[in-house]
Amino acid sequence: MDITEVRIKLMDSSEDRLRAFCSITLDHAFVVRDLKIIEGSNGPFVAMPSRKMTARCGRCGSKNHMRSNYCNQCGKRLRGAQDLQDIEGASNKLYADIAHPVNQACRDMIQHAVIREYRLELERAEQPGYVSRYDEEYVEIIPHTVSTPSIIPRPHMLKEPMQEPTQESMAIRPEPASSPSELGEDPARENPAGESTGDPSPESREEDFGSGIF
Repeated sequence: MDITEVRIKLMDSSEDRLRAFCSITLDHAFVVRDLKIIEGSNGPFVAMPSRKMTARCGRCGSKNHMRSNYCNQCGKRLRGAQDLQDIEGASNKLYADIAHPVNQACRDMIQHAVIREYRLELERAEQPGYVSRYDEEYVEIIPHTVSTPSIIPRPHMLKEPMQEPTQESMAIRPEPASSPSELGEDPARENPAGESTGDPSPESREEDFGSGIF
């Protein structure tokens, strides 16, 4: 997995420690928004996108943000000690990450890529006509692929590769002339009138029979 794009939205004249929002694109395919760049004691760091934790009101059951003073639905006061015990899921945790890395290597990769782009964005902001790209539309990037001819495998997936036909193998070769015997024809039928073909008949060759006794 690679971070293919980082967009930064700087926060001007921010009174708290929030310095910028950012979004990252993974492999030109997946965008994660609302990452925060916060100024810490050791420099800026990246906070994952998160939402406020909620708890249910003990009277009407509607959800309210943690540490809310009153219920948004029925108006019941929620800050009393007894009420906090009645709120389902009451805890000291106020935020939950929507998306976050599961190991330190991924966290370091995101931290390095975002902070590097954040510092570059600070330099761009000093130039005239600067406009942040954070709110621009994302354009699909289709990678260029080289089409290759498909090879149909032989039955049973033989190991030897299929050979493409060449011009010599595709050329039409003349077939040899077939003899009458191969064609199943009777030579006698070609001369029904008994015309002489130049070969002596059996009757005309007396020396083949001998003198005999008559």
